[in-house]
Amino acid sequence: MDRELFTSSWKMMVVRGVVGIVIGILAIVWPIETAIALMVLWGFWALLEGISLLVQAFQSSTQGSRLGRGVLGVIALVVAFFAIFSPDVTARTLTWIFGLWLIIRGVAEVFTAFSSYRLTPRWLLLLGAALSIALGVFFVVNPGRGVVGIAVWLGLIALCWGVVFVVTGLMLRREHSWPAPANPAPA
Repeated sequence: MDRELFTSSWKMMVVRGVVGIVIGILAIVWPIETAIALMVLWGFWALLEGISLLVQAFQSSTQGSRLGRGVLGVIALVVAFFAIFSPDVTARTLTWIFGLWLIIRGVAEVFTAFSSYRLTPRWLLLLGAALSIALGVFFVVNPGRGVVGIAVWLGLIALCWGVVFVVTGLMLRREHSWPAPANPAPA
């Protein structure tokens, strides 16, 4: 029984790795298409979320704020509409919002570096703050390039994890390859 578990797990690990490598390469080669595909998928998720929230808002057994769920449901449907039918605009908008968040986070890290004692050295907090602010400014000024950059990074991460899974799967196979059981001799 254990042998079957290990032989199937190494195969699944290799399959996961190969899929990760393929997705990574596709994301790197076609970053714009990858970003658009992610936005469309996110749009369908938002659509389901919006429908679910609206259904909950109109159920009499719902706990909590029915009005709040209704408002969130409508917002989710609007977001879904834009993400599905205008994914490029949605991707640029989200990248712009992400950039603003990074700038705000970086400024907060600067204040944290000078206002409190931490185990982390101050220069390290300031370096992190500078990176957050620089990346945030890049995303705000160039949201289109930011989207492409994010897609390429996701592709690189998928590619690296894919390689890790393939190597791990092959190592599992080598570690757990047992010789075929010998037939007992008749007595």
